[in-house]
Amino acid sequence: MARTRNQTYVGLSADAYGGMTATGTIVRDAWVFELLPEGEECAGWSFERIQALYDRVSAAWEPYGHLVSRLPPELAERHRRIYDAATERARALGWPPQLDEDD
Repeated sequence: MARTRNQTYVGLSADAYGGMTATGTIVRDAWVFELLPEGEECAGWSFERIQALYDRVSAAWEPYGHLVSRLPPELAERHRRIYDAATERARALGWPPQLDEDD
């Protein structure tokens, strides 16, 4: 998680390439499952608060096996819209979408 000196999240917009990080994924997934309102960037949130959000997001994914392909149409469409916009913004910021060596 990208943090400032006082160990808080910098927020989606200030995070690497507009949040193309693990923490950014947690925030966007929270939008998908309507655990947070879209646009809530979590700037200034503590590690503990992000961890609690992660736990809620993980529980929301469980019925779908953590797979986008298993989401019902409404959630799949919201996921596509949110992640397409994030990818477009990240690329405009110079994000180099590369696979990890393990991928």
